Amino acid sequence: MSWFWVSSIVFPPPPSVFIGAMSAISFLSLASGGYSEVRGKHMQYSKFWDVNPLKKKKKIVSSRTGMLFLYTPAFLAAVSSLAIFPDEGLRFMLVDAALSIHFFKRVLEVLFIQKYSGRMVLDSVIPITLSYFVSTASLIYAQHLTQGIPEPAFDLKYVGVTLFLVGIVGNFYHHYILSRLRGKGEKGYKIPRGGMFNLVICPHYLFEILGFVGVSFISQTLYSFSFTMGTILYLIGRSYATRKWYLSKFDNFPKEVKCLIPFLF
Repeated sequence: MSWFWVSSIVFPPPPSVFIGAMSAISFLSLASGGYSEVRGKHMQYSKFWDVNPLKKKKKIVSSRTGMLFLYTPAFLAAVSSLAIFPDEGLRFMLVDAALSIHFFKRVLEVLFIQKYSGRMVLDSVIPITLSYFVSTASLIYAQHLTQGIPEPAFDLKYVGVTLFLVGIVGNFYHHYILSRLRGKGEKGYKIPRGGMFNLVICPHYLFEILGFVGVSFISQTLYSFSFTMGTILYLIGRSYATRKWYLSKFDNFPKEVKCLIPFLF
């Protein structure tokens, strides 16, 4: 019964060793990253840029430069895929458009919205950049491989578009709130207020998850669901670490504010 349910919402796995392997690798690597965040071994960006000190001297870049480097290759991969795979149908176009919009928004936020006080360790910039690029390319290629395969019994792409739009708007709104916390010349961290920050410390992660659930519903491939589940587990770990960090830095941090899910976690 469970396999029947899965097969009714997911395209049959394509005869591709690469996509099959990447489905497992994406899920396991992201889930492992989330577990590492819970254990205190953080990817060194944002407020965690100077944790996990190494014995050797670390190569550092500015946060703005690092973040721009993170998102640009994935954005270019998404945009260029329409030229590489033309005339592949509405579902493919929607997946590609969602990924292009997601990373284009990220680039615009880096350039014009977000304010940065820290730096980034190059040892974190490179793997995150590769992860975004490879996952974007894999999402698109997995969608390309569905050409000529019968559609799943349940068409979720329009539900996915709705979830994606809600996710990207909510994510942008809470990134904007974060950008307004610091006045001119200020570099320190403050407890976020407003929007859903009164309920959870990482509402931007919550809406990012919603956006990627939307992408997986549009795509309905095994890879997209594997990647989304891995992303959810990573952001659960990152939000847990973020709340723990705020509790350690601010005595007045409101204990009722959860990590990611209002009133629950």
